[in-house]
Amino acid sequence: MSIKVVFGSDLGTTRAIATRIATALNAMPLEITKAQAKDLESCDLLLLGSPTYGIGELQCDWEERLDTLYRADLTGKTVALFGTGDQVGFADSFADAIGVLYDIVTEKGAQVIGFTDAFDYEFAESRAFRDGQFVGPVIDQDNQPDMTEQRIAQWLKSLHSESGLEAVLQTGS
Repeated sequence: MSIKVVFGSDLGTTRAIATRIATALNAMPLEITKAQAKDLESCDLLLLGSPTYGIGELQCDWEERLDTLYRADLTGKTVALFGTGDQVGFADSFADAIGVLYDIVTEKGAQVIGFTDAFDYEFAESRAFRDGQFVGPVIDQDNQPDMTEQRIAQWLKSLHSESGLEAVLQTGS
């Protein structure tokens, strides 16, 4: 089974989260700046991660490499999304970047798994909030750093059960 964890990160928070997730799934994290369309296509489970910048914008590496995502054939691909954000400082655009990625991958025919509850957050609006849930876990290291490990662990368990794949999850990573 092949898993790809592709991310963009400027300050290192999303890189650290991507590394934790990749380690737990026995995968290697790959920066979007180094990814090619075939990297996004050649896996059984594709995980995409991004922080949200400014007022709901994709991280700059994602912005510059969106053509890679658009060129990839994601028809029937299983995709999971994760993001980082600041629900206090950016309550009106909290985690919008993974909402943007969600729109692109679903438009390209992917099936998104790994939706998460939003009950422990305080935000006004989010493009990542769909049908009462986030399209993936949102890690707020600025305001809820104590929730990070729990959110990642719960999400990984849900991915394992939703994906139908035999992912090997390492506990305590």
